[in-house]
Amino acid sequence: MSPNQPTPRTRKSPEQVRSAVHQAVVDLLSDTDGGDLTIPAIAQRAGVNHTSVYRRWGSREALLADVVVTRLERDWPLPDTGTLRGDLTAWAAAGVASILKPEGRILVRAVALSMPGSAEAHGERGRHFQRRTHAIEAIRERAAARGEDPPPLDQILDQLIAPLYLRAIFGIDPPAAGYPELLVGRLLGRPDTPPTP
Repeated sequence: MSPNQPTPRTRKSPEQVRSAVHQAVVDLLSDTDGGDLTIPAIAQRAGVNHTSVYRRWGSREALLADVVVTRLERDWPLPDTGTLRGDLTAWAAAGVASILKPEGRILVRAVALSMPGSAEAHGERGRHFQRRTHAIEAIRERAAARGEDPPPLDQILDQLIAPLYLRAIFGIDPPAAGYPELLVGRLLGRPDTPPTP
């Protein structure tokens, strides 16, 4: 069977359906400009009934958001280094590595394609992305519990995440070295210089 042929439909468990549908989304985004990324096309590629996709996700936008957040949770995990600066630097480094991969760029494209066209779709998409926002808050909460003073969530998103997505959207690779440290330095300020002996 060629890569462009749909997967034959067989009875799948709910998790198998989710996995097959997610992979179909990634495959279709790799193959096309997104114009053929419809629920029926995704279902055919995954080898499932399109009504199953509608029943589980409700809309293409919610499905794309679920795919993006699930892959981010897998490929861009939240570290626990023991310091806020270390956590954010390790997290930014994972983000740089992610957007340098072809699939990472595909996921950024999926974020753009998942922009909702209705209030209902906007709510569905927002619920999926809240999973990622709540996970990011864990970094701030750990830092606060250690007595550190983490910046607000919006500031982290604006200064640490937005530059990575902007580069991915426009196909601009991050600098070869030191970019995570640069972003975190701009967010938190430069680390304290150790005293001269």
